[in-house]
Amino acid sequence: MKARITITLKPGVLDPQGRAIQNALGGLGFAGVVGARQGKLIELDLADGTSEADIDAMCRQLLANTVIENYRIELL
Repeated sequence: MKARITITLKPGVLDPQGRAIQNALGGLGFAGVVGARQGKLIELDLADGTSEADIDAMCRQLLANTVIENYRIELL
């Protein structure tokens, strides 16, 4: 069983890495980029039968900083 966790900054949280990406793309001539946000993608190989509640607990306790980040779980 696999799970994909996508972690993104909450709206309104400053994203200096996203700003650096935006500026770098502009410097390379990609003028159409008006914003960029960086996130994280984590893929877990899990034992069959691992509950979604357990995966959610993993996210809340370790994988995501829920004060400033949102996360989405996708079972594959």
